[in-house]
Amino acid sequence: MIMNGLGFANRPLSLSPQFFTNLPLEHLFREGVEASHFNRHKLGRTLDQCSDFGCESLFSLVSAQACELDQVDCTFQSLDTTSHSLTGEYDVDDKNTDENVITITHGYSKAHRPDLKQVVQEVIVSQDGGIPLACKNWDGNSADTAIFKARSKALVDVFKKSPSPKYLVADSKLYHEKNAEFLTKIKFLTLVPSTISLEKSLVSNAINANQWTEIDDNYQYVVNDVEHMEIKQRWVVIYSNAANYRAKKSIVRQVERAKLRIDKELFHLQAQRFACQTDAQRALDKITKKMKYHQLAGKNVIEQKIYEGKGRPKKDAPVKRIEWQITAEIAENEDKINDAVEQKSCFVLATNIDKETLSPEELLKHYKAQSEVEKGFRFLKDPLFFVSSLFIKKPSRIDALLMVMTLSLLVYSIAQRRMRANMKKLKATIPNQINQETSNPTLRWVFQCFEGINLLQCDNEARLDGFDELREKIVKLIGGHTLKLYKIKKVT
Repeated sequence: MIMNGLGFANRPLSLSPQFFTNLPLEHLFREGVEASHFNRHKLGRTLDQCSDFGCESLFSLVSAQACELDQVDCTFQSLDTTSHSLTGEYDVDDKNTDENVITITHGYSKAHRPDLKQVVQEVIVSQDGGIPLACKNWDGNSADTAIFKARSKALVDVFKKSPSPKYLVADSKLYHEKNAEFLTKIKFLTLVPSTISLEKSLVSNAINANQWTEIDDNYQYVVNDVEHMEIKQRWVVIYSNAANYRAKKSIVRQVERAKLRIDKELFHLQAQRFACQTDAQRALDKITKKMKYHQLAGKNVIEQKIYEGKGRPKKDAPVKRIEWQITAEIAENEDKINDAVEQKSCFVLATNIDKETLSPEELLKHYKAQSEVEKGFRFLKDPLFFVSSLFIKKPSRIDALLMVMTLSLLVYSIAQRRMRANMKKLKATIPNQINQETSNPTLRWVFQCFEGINLLQCDNEARLDGFDELREKIVKLIGGHTLKLYKIKKVT
């Protein structure tokens, strides 16, 4: 299944026999293995065995051994979640009491498909090469806050038993009152939710004081020592020029939409008649109180006399009553707009890691490395990968298949990390897609370079056809069992 996935063949698992038809199975596996052996029944039973063993436990065991063999630095671990949408009914079995079986149901869809049921997947990766360290699948309606709380609780003992320091990096869903009891027991780095009043206050203070420490042309920061949720920590307010540029474009769109909405409300307001000026003013105030980026530029209260009778009133016609009409004009509030742009240009990182261990510059670096886990999710959701093959009916098998998919990511990222590390060590390069030398190729491109290689078997001799110097160089850079498969005995 892993080979099928890494083949980027874009075919369902049920067609695995087709994938293996033209591959040298005796060379890859052992004598007697045939393509027909990889049928859907065999694959289904394999997924059942993975489920029976425990998908989370199985993955952790394999990952731990792989990281130990390749000496992966697991000091900084990035945590995140994603959702996998599935087609089909997947009726919820109320009689099922097995807590280990995931429930496929509707929930918040990160894939923007709320019409489909889904499974939520949690993954932890090392910031050294984006190697997946742990994965767990959750019910489709599971919230990130609950998932992160459970993971934080599980990591307390893991981090405590570790001979070297371990730090957890995650987005703002980690920083929650319900998770505070576990955050006090581990070292973390996270984004502070912008809904917290203290966050807004510190950002405003930093903007007003304008005493930033520059990191580079893009980032500046201010450090604050705070105690929040009974945790002593550092909150680093970071100003980003790139975020400022995005904020300006975003706020301009918001201002335009707000003006259209307010103009519409004022249009309907001027068509109304009020019994007194107070009522008219109250109706206008109701609109102005909601204005975020605009202010009142002028207003006009008009007295409207209503006469008795119909038609054009005579000069001496008695006034039946007086009604009031109000019109208004608005203008952009530049101060509020500028404040909003500046607020959006900042974000706050929270950590309880000692400043002697990690400087503000390093905090930002490791938080930005959160992109490693996002790269992993993009890999799993790539159309060429077998994620599109999630047509399995049993939730337990879907759970196992997602684990196997993440194992494929593990193999891919380990091989890519090893290859790039060896290239850096040897100062080696290979041609990229446009035939320019690169020292940082993707493993997918390397796989494409190996298309068209055939193993020719003649009597008792085997020979590789299409295996040139470039491919031999790549195999040596990857090393390991790959050398044996391509019959390379010595790495130069």
